[in-house]
Amino acid sequence: MPDLSDAFSGYSTDDVPAAQEFYGTVLGLDTDVEDGMLVLHLAGGRDVLVYPKGEAHTPATYTVLNFRVDDVPTAVAELRDRGVRFERYEGLPTQTDDDFVFRGGGPLIAWFTDPAGNVLSVIARD
Repeated sequence: MPDLSDAFSGYSTDDVPAAQEFYGTVLGLDTDVEDGMLVLHLAGGRDVLVYPKGEAHTPATYTVLNFRVDDVPTAVAELRDRGVRFERYEGLPTQTDDDFVFRGGGPLIAWFTDPAGNVLSVIARD
């Protein structure tokens, strides 16, 4: 059996420069562009590939990347100050407070999208 433990995740974007600006400048992640694709360097030496699909890109309809944080409401406030827009989803409005934090069971979580419309979240670490 081949060793498949050295893996990484990836998803598409319609605009690599816009994605690099968002992930690098707005979210403050370490990024590189390699062969026209954006690489997000995350904690623990994990990388995520954001690859171009141009007009063929369709945003993911599920959360593609979760950022674990110690304090979700504080993270939401800080990201909103940087221009990040948070989401409320149909069927969940009564469990999502005025600060866009979902409090309907499970860990606190708040969803937002990248410039290509892919769904991301900040979620409570514990």
